Amino acid sequence: MRLVIQLLLWVAIVFLGYLVFESIYSTTRFNEIKQERYAKVIENLKDLRIAQLAHKEVTGQFQDDFDDLVAFIDTAEFTLTQRRDTVLLDEEYLKTYGVDNWVEVTVIDTLGFRSVRDSLFGNSNRYKTMIKVPLEHVDAEFEMDAGTINRNGTQIPVFEVRVAKDVILSDQDWALVQQEKQVVSVDDVNGPYLRVGSMDEVVTAGNWPETYGKNE
Repeated sequence: MRLVIQLLLWVAIVFLGYLVFESIYSTTRFNEIKQERYAKVIENLKDLRIAQLAHKEVTGQFQDDFDDLVAFIDTAEFTLTQRRDTVLLDEEYLKTYGVDNWVEVTVIDTLGFRSVRDSLFGNSNRYKTMIKVPLEHVDAEFEMDAGTINRNGTQIPVFEVRVAKDVILSDQDWALVQQEKQVVSVDDVNGPYLRVGSMDEVVTAGNWPETYGKNE
């Protein structure tokens, strides 16, 4: 009887040890997969952000339609300018007082134009597919929105591009994904989404830590 009990105890010890090992290994593997996938997703978010910022620089607004954003990249141009300080005679002062009055002014000269596509993406066509979540197991697109928010009576353009962690980690352990969505840490991606920009705040930064690259 004692031998049977010892055998049962050993079986229980081995089983519990396996459970502990499996729990640690699963968490470690989950974190490795998560970080690898987040890095790929963030590269697309960075591309979408620079495209949105270029759109605002040229048009004054952000874009909520991806096809229109691609068309903008294909056709729009940046105006190349140069600022210089100079001194000019104030003609109105001369007429009024009969005395020369020289004033310092900043003049902006237009030097030429450069394609938005060439400036941002060079010879790459990746901007045409950057709206797609770049993961093999996922057939989904980023959510993209744009508009304005009121700040002290002024309408300020804002945009947001995001994808849910549920989408990125759809084939992973459900319990670990739920934990990941609750993360609050300076060294990780907080909340249920990876995103850049915001429809509620005047920000164009991403919500990832700098371990994944600059988020502004």
